[in-house]
Amino acid sequence: MISLARSTPGEPPRPALLRRVSPCALVLIALLIAICSISPLYRTPAGLMAFLQRATPLVVLTCGQAFVLIVGGFDLSVGSLITLVVIGSAMIANGDPALTWQAIAVAYALGLVVGLINGGVVAYLKVPSIIATLGTLLSVKGAAMMWSGGAPSGYLPQNYRYFGRGVIRNLPGIETLPIAVIVLVICIALCAWLLHRTNFGRLVVMIGDNPNAAELAGAPVRPVRIAAFVISALSAVTAGIVLGGFSGVSVDVGTGYDLQAIAAAVVGGVVLLGGSGSIAGAAIGALTLYALFTLLNLVGFPEPLRVAVQGLILIGAAALSARRHMRRT
Repeated sequence: MISLARSTPGEPPRPALLRRVSPCALVLIALLIAICSISPLYRTPAGLMAFLQRATPLVVLTCGQAFVLIVGGFDLSVGSLITLVVIGSAMIANGDPALTWQAIAVAYALGLVVGLINGGVVAYLKVPSIIATLGTLLSVKGAAMMWSGGAPSGYLPQNYRYFGRGVIRNLPGIETLPIAVIVLVICIALCAWLLHRTNFGRLVVMIGDNPNAAELAGAPVRPVRIAAFVISALSAVTAGIVLGGFSGVSVDVGTGYDLQAIAAAVVGGVVLLGGSGSIAGAAIGALTLYALFTLLNLVGFPEPLRVAVQGLILIGAAALSARRHMRRT
């Protein structure tokens, strides 16, 4: 017998199982069905693996952005950080496989610095995160342009591009397994463990829900906020490495990813004003958003209309988040 979940007055009772299913997951399934009906490529395991491979940068970025959103902030600097990582890695390695790990180490060091700056400005100078990270966006983008002289030079070696394009072949059942999908699984698992299985994650939710009460209770509000921005920046570096490996060097490689990550996280159930959200929901939201972009591309939507749809999704996600916040409070 199916138990009935509690419902608000005036609404019919719903099965408890249906209540647990995320609406975003249902939308994702519907989008995947539509994609598979249009393109036979996605009906194969290799096609679905290729879809996950291309979606990896957005999903990884969204999981990192979720920490900042749940703690009650925004991080608009991740797109420019992706660009800096790709351009900087190409200039450091310059096609030399021996310098790949040096380029990756420098990229993560840059991400750590950017995350510490964002978190420090927000936590200690009390600058609103949307303003602080907008300033960082401009500074990082300017640094990338100055470093490259306005145009990218050098190129990424093959072992660097392996993170974005490498594939393990002849596997039973799935046929191929992209290296990017392995990176995706590791990042989701690590972020989920941090947010849902550690004291740090509980502090993130507590501070996002009520920072004043958390501070009065003795919670380390400033270090936790700084750590959230560091996680977001490091996830941007990881996304940049995979994206650069897949698509190559470009001055626009990270453009738009910051707003896409925020929209994807909110679509997946993360509340914009903080205090609620999950890594699983953020990952599903990112996959849903990427599936929508893929479907629009398959049906021949021009680029301006796709940008307009992205804006509408962001507005709708913000409205949905505000409604969730009102229900919760």
